[in-house]
Amino acid sequence: LLKKLKAAKSFNQGFETIEYTSCALLDMLLHQVDDYDDFDIAKFEKEQLARLGMPQGIVMRHRPAHFLHLFASTSYAAGYYVYLWAEVLDADAYAAFKETGNVFDPATAERIRKYVYSAGNKEAPDELFRKFRGRDPDIKYMLEKKGLVPQEAQV
Repeated sequence: LLKKLKAAKSFNQGFETIEYTSCALLDMLLHQVDDYDDFDIAKFEKEQLARLGMPQGIVMRHRPAHFLHLFASTSYAAGYYVYLWAEVLDADAYAAFKETGNVFDPATAERIRKYVYSAGNKEAPDELFRKFRGRDPDIKYMLEKKGLVPQEAQV
């Protein structure tokens, strides 16, 4: 039963990652448009998804109309991709604990508290993460968590 539960954990992750990543990429492309006069969002979406190689059997999780909060004001600082980036940081931070052999390791907990949870705006977030992990974030931990890398490639 446990084996089946573990196998189900990664079910559909490739599909979900593509449908979400396509939204994030389209959001970044929309923010690069210089002139929205006579802008055809449907045409733009179709052309960009074709350019990105969006698989025919997958549609975007959210369409551009759902992106209103990203364009509504300058007070919303995050793009659609930020949710995926948060997954990268989360999985990498958890890996720091796993690497110690103790997911409750006190020294690792103190480092993440000091450099991530209580650091606020004292330093740039990328610098704080480097102080915690000793390097830049690595996407491999998120891919492993989602089951998107072969078992033999996992550490």
